[in-house]
Amino acid sequence: MTSNIQNSDLLALKSYITAADATQYASVASTTIILDLTHSNLHQRHAEIRFDKHDTVEDLRKRIHQKTGTPPHSQRLQLIWSGQIFHEILPETESTRMLGYYNLPHGANVHCVDIDPYSASANGAYEDTSLVEKFVLSEDEYNKRKGTLRDWGRKQKEADPEFSLKKHAREHAELVEAKRLYRESGVVMRGFEVDESTGGIVRSVEEAVTSKLEKEGSSGELEFGPESVQHLSLHARCQVQPGARRGEIAFIGVIDEMGGGGHWVGVILDEPVGKTDGTVKSSGVRYFEAPGPNRGGFFRGKNVEAGDFPEIDIMAELEDSEDEL
Repeated sequence: MTSNIQNSDLLALKSYITAADATQYASVASTTIILDLTHSNLHQRHAEIRFDKHDTVEDLRKRIHQKTGTPPHSQRLQLIWSGQIFHEILPETESTRMLGYYNLPHGANVHCVDIDPYSASANGAYEDTSLVEKFVLSEDEYNKRKGTLRDWGRKQKEADPEFSLKKHAREHAELVEAKRLYRESGVVMRGFEVDESTGGIVRSVEEAVTSKLEKEGSSGELEFGPESVQHLSLHARCQVQPGARRGEIAFIGVIDEMGGGGHWVGVILDEPVGKTDGTVKSSGVRYFEAPGPNRGGFFRGKNVEAGDFPEIDIMAELEDSEDEL
């Protein structure tokens, strides 16, 4: 068959991939035959299954039964080569005949037609995952369950009003790192101490108290206060992280009802890769107008960099990419 590929690079790639096609079966034993198995009810294709030429049609049917679930008495087998059916084996016939009798070439296809009108493999029963009933749990049912992550978090919140899963994950990661550092070098990381009763690393009580006071005092103000956005100005072009997303600053100010309060930066993004249209979901208050539901985002000042960030020309990028392989 003549190839209609015009791109010289693709032709070279095709030539490289198919270079050994003529000799791919050169090392196969003379008594071995390699076949593909397909099924009338299934999309799956079992490629390059090895048989011995002394195997019988009954052996072939058993192998097909193992892979497709269709029993031998429901199999009508079509032997196909180069897209043409050159022999057909009806159910419960030629069972003792050896495969070598059919002179099948390597790569030939044995197609199983399932003649059972009530076959379990019909209508996608073996492959269509949408037919599988999924386990669904409502929010109310999940809230009532004991021993879940939500239940555990609720109990932690009752014991410590400042608890959050994000805070817990961060503190756990810090503890793991402190234990690793002490185990490998004997160095006690700042904020931790050696428990004299167990010899293990634990968080320092004094440090925990100090951290809490700092957080209640100046820490939050420094991180999310006016200083965190003083390098930014309205209508300036910017780039925000993560993702190096570009856009224009449309809002700078305090939003008390979102993410711990403090100063936030509202950005109209060039592409629909945001999470808002300028409205805070929890309060319904709109702080700026974005042209679409995913064209806006609220970011902390530390994640926003103002500067020469023009809108990216996608077509220019596509034109450049045509010169690359």
